[in-house]
Amino acid sequence: MKINLFDDHSWMSLRPLTFTRPVADLRIGILTIAGKWNRYSHDIAGYATTGYLSVKYPPLAEADTFINGAICPNPELFAAIVQLNNGEVLKDNDLIIAFKASPAEQLTLAQAALLRPVEYTAAYTHLRFPEDIFKYNDTELRSDYSLLTAGRTSASLSATNTILGENIFVEEGAEAECSTFNTLTGPVYLGKNAQVWEGSHVRGSFALGENSQLKMGTKVYGKTTIGPFSRVGGEINNAIIWGYSSKGHEGYLGNAVMGQWCNIGADSNNSNLKNNYAEVKLWDYERESFRPTGLQFCGLIMGDHAKCGINTMFNTGTVVGVSANVFGAGYPRNFVPDFAWGGAHRFEVYTLSKMFETTEKVFERREMEFDEMERNILSSVFDLTSVYRRF
Repeated sequence: MKINLFDDHSWMSLRPLTFTRPVADLRIGILTIAGKWNRYSHDIAGYATTGYLSVKYPPLAEADTFINGAICPNPELFAAIVQLNNGEVLKDNDLIIAFKASPAEQLTLAQAALLRPVEYTAAYTHLRFPEDIFKYNDTELRSDYSLLTAGRTSASLSATNTILGENIFVEEGAEAECSTFNTLTGPVYLGKNAQVWEGSHVRGSFALGENSQLKMGTKVYGKTTIGPFSRVGGEINNAIIWGYSSKGHEGYLGNAVMGQWCNIGADSNNSNLKNNYAEVKLWDYERESFRPTGLQFCGLIMGDHAKCGINTMFNTGTVVGVSANVFGAGYPRNFVPDFAWGGAHRFEVYTLSKMFETTEKVFERREMEFDEMERNILSSVFDLTSVYRRF
């Protein structure tokens, strides 16, 4: 089975996180959505996404199975897709979950909707809005933990640690000293070469990605994922960091999603509960207005390459766009547009040339190249988001 993971309307509604990636490249649980499907299919899926992203995320020309990239797999769902015949579409009411067609047909979603329908009514995780990532992270973290650890034996940790319960899995090279892991509240997964420094306290469910670190005295309250090559400290609760990002100092991050290549300055905090306990609203790019979330707890949504200076204070339900740079005293607005530079005092445009200078240095620190492909993606996002920069 050769798979392409397609973007539907969720690619619009999950912005700013999807300005720089297909929906299936979002991380929820331990793996990205594409990583989950790759595990189930024992192959590498392609992507059917918008033009400017397709160079970095190409489709498989030979794909015969097309799966909604906003939907996470589970055994029952995967079995239903495997059983599809050519010319059939798996649907939940009007939502296209998956369809099968010959590679030569190159069907649009509108055409796929007219294929022979097969109804699917069992449960699955479906991402529609950014807050769904932290909302469903516990469910997906537990699922990924089972997927990654089944039939395997965990490496061991130093005897200086205290472990409550037994649901902890340690990959090769992972280290921890003088820290506490409570797996009675959910599983704990430590990725390859991950490090937990002295005095950290972790409650599951929790995943620490490959080559990531928890700094000394970090407090993690569960339902939290730290992706690969990240460094975090302070207090974290029900947050997801895609990877290659830093929150290295004291400060609170809760009910939040951080993208890739982000940095949060020392002693920065986000509020995740309004003083009047009212429902939180989030900026919606498509509506160009704030959308009710139905949630009482909702913190920060931060797009790729966004950064904030020390002592930044984010109000409840703040959306920070791609490559925004926030600093200064006071609370910035609840929507900081992509490529904005400034804070509560005022914003101006963070020009591409200035942003590229910084990003080159960020990549160099990771011994990576900020190449033409990355530049072109960010240039496209800069153009797409110009309408929101009304300073």
